[in-house]
Amino acid sequence: MYTLLKQLTAPLGVSGREDGIRRTIERMIEPYVDEVSTDALGNLIAHKRGGDGAQRLMLAAHMDEIGFYVTDADENGMVRFSNAGGIHYDAVLYDEVVFENGTRGVIVPATSEKASSADSYCVDIGAKSRADALRRVRTGDTFAVEKSLRRLSGGRITGRPIDDRIGCAILIEAARRADVSPYDVYYVFTVQEEVGCRGSRTAAFGIMPDIAVAVDVTGTGDTPTSPKMAVKLGGGAAIKIKDNSVISDPALVKRMTEIAKARGIKYQLEILTRGGTDTSSMQAAGAGCSAGCISVPTRYCHTPHEMIDLSDAEACVSLALGIIEG
Repeated sequence: MYTLLKQLTAPLGVSGREDGIRRTIERMIEPYVDEVSTDALGNLIAHKRGGDGAQRLMLAAHMDEIGFYVTDADENGMVRFSNAGGIHYDAVLYDEVVFENGTRGVIVPATSEKASSADSYCVDIGAKSRADALRRVRTGDTFAVEKSLRRLSGGRITGRPIDDRIGCAILIEAARRADVSPYDVYYVFTVQEEVGCRGSRTAAFGIMPDIAVAVDVTGTGDTPTSPKMAVKLGGGAAIKIKDNSVISDPALVKRMTEIAKARGIKYQLEILTRGGTDTSSMQAAGAGCSAGCISVPTRYCHTPHEMIDLSDAEACVSLALGIIEG
């Protein structure tokens, strides 16, 4: 799983600019499905056909990452930007960033006052003037904090963008291992989740699933400053009951817990009091569907040093397989 995740974290894929990561995933998933397509918004849809009259099962993981868009540069050559997704500026301050054209820079304060908006920060790329900066990067270019992935002790890894490339890895691995399924299975790698779950909404309207399961990260309650919640690193796959955007189908939650018990999969139940996932938009597509979420417990979400336990990721693969194989 580490090697697969390492490959998936390499391409830049800020929300709305997912071409690079989509090409990588397409090469990886193609051998395990019957057909692969890309819809108008950019979602990658890998379809494993089921029998006549089979229910449609949609599994979704978002391939976009949080990042930034260039808006302009000032007279001193400092690059100004707009954020794409939720940014913890105190966590990225003085970090190295990489632009889509390979230009590098450092996020620095643009004011002496501590703030949490993009207007209070800029990127120093070493340019000497506005004209010099805009020769190196252009308005509309995307960039993100430098990629990283490192092994820690005890089977844990840290880096970025684990959110949600780990979900993409889980779907690819589940497709590789899956045996015969009673469903018409759609593995969907969505765009623009970090800016409002946009990709999953259009994909779900196109597929109209009977059952939809998102695979994404969730927070934990096991660090000194984390919000209190019953999810911890190493506790197994997290089965979402609710978050700030969705209440999972109780029947699907029950079924997922039964699968976990029957297969000996370590699991825990999740209630996330802030944030949301693609589950909400899939649940409400068309006439609606039975929707739920498999979550990977993750410390320090949306920072350059997100952390997961590989045993939790493996438990998520096993749970996804249990759903796919019926």
